[in-house]
Amino acid sequence: MRKFTLGSVWGIPIRLDLSLVIFLPILAWLLGSGAQIDAYAGIVSAVSPHAVDAAALKTGANPWLIGVSAAVGLFASVAVHELGHAYAGMRYDVKTEAITLWLLGGLATLQNIPREPEKEFTIALAGPLTSVLVAAVCYLLLFAVPVSLPTLGFVVGWLAVSNALLAGFNLLPAFPMDGGRVLRAYLARSRPYGVATRTAARVGVGFAVLFAVFGILAFSPLFLLLAWFVYSAATGESRTVLVDDLLDGLTVGDIAGDAPTIDAEESVQAFADRVLSERRTEYAVVRDGAVVGLATLDALRQVRAVERDAYRVEEVMRTDLPSVERDADAFEALAILNERNVGAAFVEADGERVGVVTTADYAAVLQTRREFGAVTPA
Repeated sequence: MRKFTLGSVWGIPIRLDLSLVIFLPILAWLLGSGAQIDAYAGIVSAVSPHAVDAAALKTGANPWLIGVSAAVGLFASVAVHELGHAYAGMRYDVKTEAITLWLLGGLATLQNIPREPEKEFTIALAGPLTSVLVAAVCYLLLFAVPVSLPTLGFVVGWLAVSNALLAGFNLLPAFPMDGGRVLRAYLARSRPYGVATRTAARVGVGFAVLFAVFGILAFSPLFLLLAWFVYSAATGESRTVLVDDLLDGLTVGDIAGDAPTIDAEESVQAFADRVLSERRTEYAVVRDGAVVGLATLDALRQVRAVERDAYRVEEVMRTDLPSVERDADAFEALAILNERNVGAAFVEADGERVGVVTTADYAAVLQTRREFGAVTPA
């Protein structure tokens, strides 16, 4: 989905997802409605040195002012929460690529999650601790807000309560939320990282089921969306760690198989004949011994059978694939394929293309290493 960059902090882009752009006015309207003001007035009064007059808050333009201020303040608080993660990551040389604010809160995209339990524990806990700090600051500000500004006092008190709730909610052990990462860090102290991840992911899936049940019973679409997010992220993280473990120590050269080659001047019909006889669907296209492209079954389908003799392989081959170094880490190269949403990449060595690596190559190696306990050489 489309994202808008609002600015940057410490060189980290702060981005606004389109889903939040659409949802923010709705949230402002909900927070500024009379029912929400009545519901929170008692809570804010309990933490504020001054009693909150709910009737005064609902006069004139106050509801709109409260709704807009509370909605913007909430997501500003979420951004500060994510910056807490980023700051802790900086201490361990873990770069934060971007912070994205979206419908369900915020996401700090870290370049990598350290596998040392102490480091992950610190980075995960930094977000909730930052929210607690923001809540404390807002609470202290309540004593400085004059009684003559009830709207400002209500918004500041609401932000104090919201940040405290934000910290508590994120500490639920529902992986991949902060509490789930804290749980994984704790488990990883006494067991392999992959096992700790799968255990934390199972707990996260359990919470996803609870969120879904609550969403259905309470007719809450947001809780259903949260359930989907937690389930998808937890299972996805578990798969990612499993693949990372299986590819540990391997390079792209270890993964790339001996892909068959076909000359760029061959006809598409000759390519079709080889696909049928050899039962392979991907061929490195070469010219004068150098790899210049990749011919796939999809390219073959683009040419009608009666016209295959009239076309050369070079006319249907793919040349827009990313390139990866033969000595590059296999897992990092796979991440590039997933990020670009392509099924193959050119393999380079000393600045020259020497072959191709495909997702089929990865699948074969992963299956073998999983069946043999990740000890079989590629």
